[in-house]
Amino acid sequence: MSSADKSMNGNAVTGPWIGVNFWSRSGGPRMWTNYEPAVVREELAVLAAHGCNVTRSFCYWPDFVPEPERFDEDVLARFADFLEAHVEAGMGTIPTFIVGHMSGENWDPAWRGGRDLYRDVWMVSQQAWLAAELGRRYGDHEAIVGWLVSNEMPLYGLEAPSADITAWARIIVQAVRSSGARQPVSLGDGAWGIEVTGHDNGYSLRELAPLVDFLGPHSYPMESDQVRQMLTPAFISELCGGFGKPVILEEFGVTSDFVSDQSAVDYYTQVLYTTLLAGVTGWLAWNNCDYDDIVDQDPYRHHLFELHFGLTDRTGKPKPQLRTLAAFSRFVASLAEDGWEPIKGEVALVVPEHFERALPFTTEDYRRDIRDNLLQSYVAAREADLPVQIMREVDGFGGARLYLVPGAKLLTGPGLRKLQQLATEGATVYLSYFAGSTTNQRGPWITWLDEIFGVRHTLRYGLVDPIEDDVVEFHFVEDFGDIAAGTTLSFRAGGNANGRSYLPVEAAGATVVAVDGHGRPALMRHALGAGETVLCTYPLEYLAAQLPSVNPEETWRVYSALATLAGVSRPVRVDDPRVLVGRLRTGATGRVVFLNCSPDAVVADVLVEPDFDLTLPAEELRLEPFGVEVVPAGGTRASARVADEGRPS
Repeated sequence: MSSADKSMNGNAVTGPWIGVNFWSRSGGPRMWTNYEPAVVREELAVLAAHGCNVTRSFCYWPDFVPEPERFDEDVLARFADFLEAHVEAGMGTIPTFIVGHMSGENWDPAWRGGRDLYRDVWMVSQQAWLAAELGRRYGDHEAIVGWLVSNEMPLYGLEAPSADITAWARIIVQAVRSSGARQPVSLGDGAWGIEVTGHDNGYSLRELAPLVDFLGPHSYPMESDQVRQMLTPAFISELCGGFGKPVILEEFGVTSDFVSDQSAVDYYTQVLYTTLLAGVTGWLAWNNCDYDDIVDQDPYRHHLFELHFGLTDRTGKPKPQLRTLAAFSRFVASLAEDGWEPIKGEVALVVPEHFERALPFTTEDYRRDIRDNLLQSYVAAREADLPVQIMREVDGFGGARLYLVPGAKLLTGPGLRKLQQLATEGATVYLSYFAGSTTNQRGPWITWLDEIFGVRHTLRYGLVDPIEDDVVEFHFVEDFGDIAAGTTLSFRAGGNANGRSYLPVEAAGATVVAVDGHGRPALMRHALGAGETVLCTYPLEYLAAQLPSVNPEETWRVYSALATLAGVSRPVRVDDPRVLVGRLRTGATGRVVFLNCSPDAVVADVLVEPDFDLTLPAEELRLEPFGVEVVPAGGTRASARVADEGRPS
């Protein structure tokens, strides 16, 4: 989808969804029994003044439905006033039906009696009744722009077999649609299923995407590396793509108890722009306000950090990250009239089938390794300014010039043959060796190495060849893309005794382009039909993924060289891994985004191809720490230092 407002707008809202998850500071989850109309209107006015056009709201189940199939009419009257307040503010809202779970606590209606939320037919009917009745009563209301079935239901209904959860979801979604409501519907589950996390909680995107109108990841990463931390929401959003539905970043944010004001601004800047470049078309921050005045109320009483995720403080005063969101909203509004889409796809990051399916006699440890390696590969690809896109082995793949298969312990036979075919037809295929981090059938489940990569391995069954050095060196003995012979790259080596190992090989048709510090082949290229394959005998992505504070590291140099070999189009780039460059297609021109993902002020040396029309704002491009510049391609400067408006004084 090139623009969110083509299909996601509601009656009261034009343009992409940009806003917040909303509980009034008068009551948090108990706002419907402690409702203050004037406070709600004040809160919405502040949000609207800062570029927000939508809230995500919550139907706290115990208050809405005190008895089976009976609403508390006083609560509904307050909800109706809440909707009118949105219309007055020029905003819309996305009500969430089954709440349920919120901010570190679960609440049941008193009458649930421990019944299973997915499989007890009477209990499912109660949820369907709630959704259908609210849809019937309010489906024509100007303020309603969408609906969500639940809030993080895996934490409330818990995990269950995918067939049961898919059946439950189908029933509730159909209940909404049967009510006559025509707004977009999704689940609100967080997109935490196996296709995104490698853990099978029963919420399969592949099974659920056909039922809903958009997918809504919730992302609150905890990382040991700053760049991985900043890029994780974008990576998660990429993993949610490819299922034929728009991706809305339904929850993200920071608590002021964990970050300074400046760090909050930096994080918001990074997440907003990297997810934009990842293809996200709507953003809902967590959350609208701080809750200091209800600290004695659960869940805040025991989850104190939940008090301070707000974009405004306890008095309604904007915090710096709200000003950052406002600046981003103005920028997105400048894109929305003509629509936009990120330019990507010439580079494919291949997701193995083993990541999204619990295939026989495999373990979740395998899927954890795959995810770690893919994330680190995504980081390196973005640092090299590659137009990278997720492609899944299970769907088949094609159309790219360069295929990245990082830390490839596990592929299927058809997937490996497809990569061989693509290379034969003219693509470049890169694969890095990985034995796995466990002792369970330790070694690469990748056959035909000799045929595809032109090598002969000398592995010994049941053993690994340990990496002896804490810093691995690649000495280039041949030119390799934009890496000249004589260059040395260094890589810190993390990981455990299983994964921290290399592949001993001999050339059998391949050309050795780099050797390690012991003179062994480290990087090899092999002509295959009209294209070529490149084998890395070290699991570079795994070695980095297991280390704290490692990025930027020099795998991006290897990826940049691969892109040069493959003829990947990079008409504008910065050969500094601290600066990420991405392009948007919009209107007659397009935009180039320069994002500094480091705490350093950077003067970027922008490399522009001769036939690419780019007007830079000055002779040199200066980026503030974690700052962003957006430059039109084919025109004059669109905006500059748009993040500065959110920086604390």
